Amino acid sequence: MGLLSRIFRFFRSESHSVMDKLEDPIKMTEQGIRDLKKDLQSAMKSLAEVKALSIRMKRDGTDNQKMAKDYERKAMMLLQKAQNGSIDQAEADRLATEALTKKEEIDGRAKELLTNHKHQQKMADQLQNKVQKLKSSISKYENELVTLRARARTAESMKKINKQIAQVDSTGTIAMLEKMKDKVNEEEALAEAYGDMAEIGGTLDEDIEKALGEGGASISVADSLAAMKEKLAAGKS
Repeated sequence: MGLLSRIFRFFRSESHSVMDKLEDPIKMTEQGIRDLKKDLQSAMKSLAEVKALSIRMKRDGTDNQKMAKDYERKAMMLLQKAQNGSIDQAEADRLATEALTKKEEIDGRAKELLTNHKHQQKMADQLQNKVQKLKSSISKYENELVTLRARARTAESMKKINKQIAQVDSTGTIAMLEKMKDKVNEEEALAEAYGDMAEIGGTLDEDIEKALGEGGASISVADSLAAMKEKLAAGKS
């Protein structure tokens, strides 16, 4: 039993190995269907030959039955002629005997042909059933092959998509997004800081002009006020 188990495992592994080495199962299936169609053509040719033989046997059997009946009719006519005195009784008996002997011989051959015809017809019916089953099987396999082709294409597309998805480095992508987010936050913060600095003051020259302008205005107003006071004092005196 142990030896048989090892042999069974060996052949099972070999069969799996052969199946794994098939480069294109679809093409192998197509070739199988083509082979079945060749078998169907051969089977139909054989069926035609068997049917033709059956038809010929039936026809020959029927013809022999007619011939047997014809010899029987002729024997009866010979005996009737003998009774009528048309021919000699002894000659009529001789000819009638030979006719009946021939009739029995042909009748036996007719029975044999018709028996063989029945046997041949039975074989033809069985062969026709097998041919019909083979036709149905081929049609079924062709329809299944169409479905399998579509499923194979879908499976191949899904395999490619899943392979591409599996090769995507989601961790690396997330890390890149985080770095980009930090960079954007940093740029936004810098832009806001520069905006605050713009509100605090202008350039150095702008600050100097502003300071001089304010000081000059104050001196000019003081001088004008002093001059006015001097004019008023002079007027009173």
